Amino acid sequence: MSSYTFQSHTYPSPLSVYPSPSDLPPLPTDRNPDGKSLVNPPAAAGLSSAYSQFEAPLDNGARGGFDVHIYFYHTNPEHTRYARELWERIRREFPELRIYTFWEKPVGPHPVGMFEVNIFTPHQFGAFVAWLAIWRGPLSVFIHPNTNEPEVSLGQQEFRNHTQRAIWMGERFPLDTTIFQKIDAEKVTEIPRGG
Repeated sequence: MSSYTFQSHTYPSPLSVYPSPSDLPPLPTDRNPDGKSLVNPPAAAGLSSAYSQFEAPLDNGARGGFDVHIYFYHTNPEHTRYARELWERIRREFPELRIYTFWEKPVGPHPVGMFEVNIFTPHQFGAFVAWLAIWRGPLSVFIHPNTNEPEVSLGQQEFRNHTQRAIWMGERFPLDTTIFQKIDAEKVTEIPRGG
């Protein structure tokens, strides 16, 4: 099975999860009644396990599979007020999620004020990220995975998770990724939470 290399990262083929991809039956080319979408036969094994647990190497444990950082311009009173009200709303509406300190200054690699929310299940991810698409308002949202990759240094994992694997909603902000080099230089073994 082939792999692909783009911008110094190697990716396995998406079909590598099948023992013999070349032996798979062809997919139908029939269209649904809308005339645009394709008919897909049900999977033999039922729904994908990705509906109930995060795909490896995402963290399905206490750290959570994803961190969601909601960014705001901490020097802008209107932005800060909206962000604080959103932070309160999230704490009231999503108490099952882990919600951290409201930072009115840059912290860690984050260049502006922010607060962090941890997501533990694919179900929570779908509900919360869809909700944020509506309620984030003028704020930007930076979403990154948390991974368990023992073969890769912690700094390298965090760098990749905060860059190549990141998801953005709204305006992108440049991160100070030098912090991840320091993690490896100082032999840090665990990421401090809430920053």
